[in-house]
Amino acid sequence: MDMTQKVLLGFLCFFLALALLRLFRAPLRLALKLLVNTLLGFAALYLVNLTSAVTGLALGLNLWNALAVGVLGLPGLVLLLALQWVL
Repeated sequence: MDMTQKVLLGFLCFFLALALLRLFRAPLRLALKLLVNTLLGFAALYLVNLTSAVTGLALGLNLWNALAVGVLGLPGLVLLLALQWVL
């Protein structure tokens, strides 16, 4: 393989990677946003558990609770607290 073929192959790989990045930009952005919100949900659940000695409210620190709080936000946290209170 001579130098021209290597350069052309490099350009082809670059443009293919660029096209794939443009194609999957929206789903990657959505996945990143969901990941960040889930991490914030973990932080909110951790804060609730830190104050459980004072408030008497405690929730399990797991992926499903964090995902519910991450996706729904503050209403998700209230929903989990209400479910714990009812059940």
